[in-house]
Amino acid sequence: MLAAYAVQVEHSRGRRFPEPRHPYRNDFQRDRDRVIHARAFRRLEDKTQVFTRRYSDHFRNRLTHTIEVAQITRTVAGALALNVDLAEALALVHDLGHPPFGHAGEKALDAAMREHGLFFDHNLHALRIVEDFEQRYAAFRGLNLTFEVREGIIKHSRDYDVAKHPELAEYLLDQRPPLEAQLIDLTDEIGYNTADLDDGYEAHLLTLDQIRRGVPVFERFFREVERIYPDVPEKLKFNEALKGVFNRLAGDLITNTQTRLTHFGITTLSEVRLHQERLAAFSPPVESDRRQIKEFLYDNLYYSPSLAGEKDDAERIVKELFTFWMTSPSALPHYYQEKAKQESLPRVVCDYIAGMTDHFIIEQYEKHCGESD
Repeated sequence: MLAAYAVQVEHSRGRRFPEPRHPYRNDFQRDRDRVIHARAFRRLEDKTQVFTRRYSDHFRNRLTHTIEVAQITRTVAGALALNVDLAEALALVHDLGHPPFGHAGEKALDAAMREHGLFFDHNLHALRIVEDFEQRYAAFRGLNLTFEVREGIIKHSRDYDVAKHPELAEYLLDQRPPLEAQLIDLTDEIGYNTADLDDGYEAHLLTLDQIRRGVPVFERFFREVERIYPDVPEKLKFNEALKGVFNRLAGDLITNTQTRLTHFGITTLSEVRLHQERLAAFSPPVESDRRQIKEFLYDNLYYSPSLAGEKDDAERIVKELFTFWMTSPSALPHYYQEKAKQESLPRVVCDYIAGMTDHFIIEQYEKHCGESD
């Protein structure tokens, strides 16, 4: 049974192009499956999360991160009696618009676009992917996802001003998104904060002592693990402590969101949408833990000198390829040359680069700009 404030699939605002009902899948389940079978979803396997494969094949990429976020989201949504099918679809699609090379690639692509008075936003790019770029069906372009999934793609992590984005007016920009969408940014943080501690430790870029000193919530759990398992190897103690951090974040998101719903007397989806702020949230103590983990990762991992060279290479490759295709648009594939007749060239070049995997963009760089380092 779903809570009254959950999104009921029977009340979905539907698809742009009406389709017959499926005999054994509801519309949100169909959306989930369409995302999983999309080419853009498969490409996530070769897009950097934090570490390239130079470090290890065991570390997260965009695809494995997405799968982990979907698992967390299903658990939290289920505990809150939300629509798990919608929440899972939103988790699976939440990173679809990311370009190659992780945040370094996104930073470089945005900088290149701003030189032309434009910008790059991975959420808006994901919407373009599912509405236009994916071509799998004879009856329409894109994936023809339900309104609720398309709304969640753009609104799960931030609010957009309708005055600045009139093209998004249909997505109820003056209202909060449903709770299923509000969860995604928070479950995303649970996923990558704990995973990046794990991968950073495995890559020997973070030491156990560093983490214990810099992440108080981890230290609290680690001390408890040492008391219970004094003789197990260090890595297993690390795993157990990290599991404690993970459970604290996920459990608090469930209990604190439920507490907030009760406190504000929220009983309907309409009340969720019209509330003055988002209702899904960590409690203040756990929000402090989350912030400390994130600050530690920025200070000790994301800007680590060991990763600086790869980030510089990524930004250079994106910048030089963008410049190349801006000055030599005839070198673009025929499909993108045709798109450039209807849209601005910078946007078309941006779309082409954003869709690339790490491997393919390096191939293109070596072909058009010379050898990569």
